[in-house]
Amino acid sequence: MQGPTAPAAAPGPPRGSPRGSPELFRKLLVNQSIRLQRRFTVAHPLCFDLDNGPSCGRAAQAPGSHSQRRESFLYRSDSDYELSPKAMSRNSSASSDLHGEDLIVTPFAQVLASLRTVRSNVASLTQVHGHGEAGPASVASPPVSSQPPPAAEDAGQLLALETLAELDWCLDQLEALHTRHSVGDMASTKFKRMLNRELTHLSETSRSGNQVSEYISRTFLDQHADLELPPRPLSEILGLRGLPCPGLSAATVPRFGVETDQEGQLAKELEDTNKWGLDVFRVAELSGNRPLTAILFSIFQERDLLKTFQIPADTLATYLLTLEGHYHADVAYHNSLHAADVVQSAHVLLAMPALEAVFTDLEVLAAIFASAIHDVDHPGVSNQFLVNTNSELALMYNDISVLENHHLATGFKLLQAENCDIFRKLSRKQWLSLRRMVIDMVLATDMSKHMNLLADLKTMVETKKVTSLGVLLLDTYADRIQVLQNLVHCADLSNPTKPLPLYRQWTDRIMAEFFQQGDRERESGLDISPMCDKHTASVEKSQVGFIDYIAHPLWETWADLVHPDAQDLLDTLEDNRSWYHSRVPRSPLDTVGSERGTPDRFQFEQMLEEAEEEEEAAATGSLCT
Repeated sequence: MQGPTAPAAAPGPPRGSPRGSPELFRKLLVNQSIRLQRRFTVAHPLCFDLDNGPSCGRAAQAPGSHSQRRESFLYRSDSDYELSPKAMSRNSSASSDLHGEDLIVTPFAQVLASLRTVRSNVASLTQVHGHGEAGPASVASPPVSSQPPPAAEDAGQLLALETLAELDWCLDQLEALHTRHSVGDMASTKFKRMLNRELTHLSETSRSGNQVSEYISRTFLDQHADLELPPRPLSEILGLRGLPCPGLSAATVPRFGVETDQEGQLAKELEDTNKWGLDVFRVAELSGNRPLTAILFSIFQERDLLKTFQIPADTLATYLLTLEGHYHADVAYHNSLHAADVVQSAHVLLAMPALEAVFTDLEVLAAIFASAIHDVDHPGVSNQFLVNTNSELALMYNDISVLENHHLATGFKLLQAENCDIFRKLSRKQWLSLRRMVIDMVLATDMSKHMNLLADLKTMVETKKVTSLGVLLLDTYADRIQVLQNLVHCADLSNPTKPLPLYRQWTDRIMAEFFQQGDRERESGLDISPMCDKHTASVEKSQVGFIDYIAHPLWETWADLVHPDAQDLLDTLEDNRSWYHSRVPRSPLDTVGSERGTPDRFQFEQMLEEAEEEEEAAATGSLCT
């Protein structure tokens, strides 16, 4: 009996492949510039057109007053590892209507850009064009002379054709790679290495600089390998409280889901729900300290989500009030005010012209819901504090994204309360899809995943600049959830992009929460976490460092994705940074020491080789379990 027909072999590289001689490619790559002139704008629901903007057309915006805006540390030379000696700081992203020339900084996109430059140079030098290009001396054209070309010239043309075909094959293979993880890790490793270098320099300046450096390193650099989380029964979720049911009915639901005698003023304030910088503190005053319920209810109405997903108004109000009741009012920062701010920020980001109509109603619902529950039942301390104190939550979630897992479990468990299931009309397929997206988005708010998120997004942005004729297709779940994860992450780190009076209030709150944790650590005899010692922490320097090394690179990359929609946010970020920088105390450098005999300064020594060894060890360990 004849067996099944063997699948056709994948097309191999052209004969005489130069891949057998990698030195040739290395010499070519290190001498190429990697500048491009394309940016992202949405063309239609699943595509971004980098060159021509949206299909509906939009007038180019004139450069603002921040035409010489600083760029983040990502655009500084990674001199020990840089692929191209020509790498230097790019022009500002807002320097002209065409946004100038852009330096590609993620390694995978650098390789693609350099290979494209190599191909173009080879074609120009040999006057050979491929892919149907017309040229002055195309090999398909008859020679001007009636005499046949010399054999050497003919051989040279043949070699040029083979070289171009080989380059085309390489580019096709590289562009087909999935860039989410293995390729994104290249950028993550590079960015972490560069950030470590910046933090080392900062730690040498003063005691307060050392604290800021240590805080950023411990908070925003993932120190653990990604592991699969074991499922936990919902009945074991801690922190659920038996709150009294609001007892609402369809006929008694207030206009914004909350009872208030200032409904008119609240309505006027909520007119700014679609604008960046809504004063959620004022909303809290007018809503009886129910800002999350009022803002979420307003957004659901604004987006017509109640009708789209058949959510009864009384069920929505009941769930929102129950959810808000599980945020701790005595926690200075991670309370329902912060949740309301993140929800409203995500709502505005989703509505930016560059993302308009890109995501489905279900994806929008998932992003809004994820933003709402992303910090529910937050105890006001960090994941590391919970791990260090052997808390029940840390034991339950095996020390991995402890709070983020708890927020998810709590938010979903509350749907089971009486008249709280706002998703009961979803089909099974819709429910599973929404739950998957919400889990992915909330887990991504673990700040230790920040550099991985940033590297993945920047790799995707730059790779799509180089490939696909400048069009970004969000046609896979991985690509779409990646943008949504970063959207919620941006909303979570949006305080420095808000008007200064709001930003200062948020700063006061987060520092108060840090200091409360520091007091608890001091009382327990634990080492005080970075930026949590109220006697030594520098608030102003902490904000400058946070903007320089965390907020600026993130928002700069997001602005590239949605250009030009976020340029005013970058302007505000820069202004706020300048304000705090101007208030950094001017004093002689502190002697960085330790009362407990620790090293003179915090060491940042995560080198590339060490990171690779850790990854290999993790991979080996996973194979043995």
